[in-house]
Amino acid sequence: MANQQARPRDVSFTPLTPERWDDLVDLFGSERGASSGCWCMWWRLSSGEFSSLERAQRRDAFRAIVEQGPPPGILAYDDGKAIGWCAVGPRETLPKLARSRVSRAAGDAPGVWFVSCFYVRSGCRGDGLMAPLLAAAVRFADEQGAQVIEACPIEPKRKLQWGEGFVGVHQVFEGAGFEEVARRSPTRPLMRLVLDGRA
Repeated sequence: MANQQARPRDVSFTPLTPERWDDLVDLFGSERGASSGCWCMWWRLSSGEFSSLERAQRRDAFRAIVEQGPPPGILAYDDGKAIGWCAVGPRETLPKLARSRVSRAAGDAPGVWFVSCFYVRSGCRGDGLMAPLLAAAVRFADEQGAQVIEACPIEPKRKLQWGEGFVGVHQVFEGAGFEEVARRSPTRPLMRLVLDGRA
């Protein structure tokens, strides 16, 4: 597993607002669209809807979400260039979660936000960016009034292949204080962080 203790130099974190859209495009690649042209729409659409859209349509759909606000996640910057992304937002903005066997809700806690995705620029992977990105996402959710933050990261039983860790890695969430609340898959625990005892 990549070393999650190291940290790139001079990294800052900021929410994805409309004026930072071009930075996200540069990070994801205007044609590639991050992992398999997802454009961070996988959890926002049904499988049929997702498959029916071309990459450019997914990009435009996500841009509309960014333009409407609030920010759907956090960008990491190093020397003015976006090098990482963490998607975080209210659970209800990610309807596919409710249809997922492994990530559907456990209970009915109010004010639940969800960390759904990470993406790190090639050349910066393995530098331990996931942990500080998660910390920035937690701070942002807290500032926006979240009471609980959930995630369904992977708990690797072997070395991960490219793309498998986009949901986050169990060890990183555990280190950030998240606790397992359900396990419907051997490698995908549902984890939860309660903010300031508010829930």
